[in-house]
Order: sequence, then structure tokens, then C-alpha cells
Amino acid sequence: MKLSKNLGMLCLSAWLILGGLQTLFNLSFSGMGNLMAILAIAAGVLIFLGK
Repeated sequence: MKLSKNLGMLCLSAWLILGGLQTLFNLSFSGMGNLMAILAIAAGVLIFLGK
């Protein structure tokens, strides 16, 4: 698996895992919203660009 070819999917999987943990275990910290937003934007852009 080349990391550069699947970087968008890697960001998306991290976003999904964090979102699931946040809901399931009521996981929260001060920068959680910003982190989730950054991961979502990065995943969307990288998937759109085909990276």
C-alpha cells in the first residue's frame, strides 16, 4: 500500500474513527471540532484530487 495513493482514504478513515469514538464514548476535548473539520476538508480535497 502506497501511502501517497491512499492519503485521502486514510484521512477519511481517521475522521470516521474519531467520529465514532466521539459518539460512542462521549469523547471530547477542546480542539475536537477543529480537528474533525480539518480532517474532513483534507480527506475531501485529497479524494477529489485522486491522491
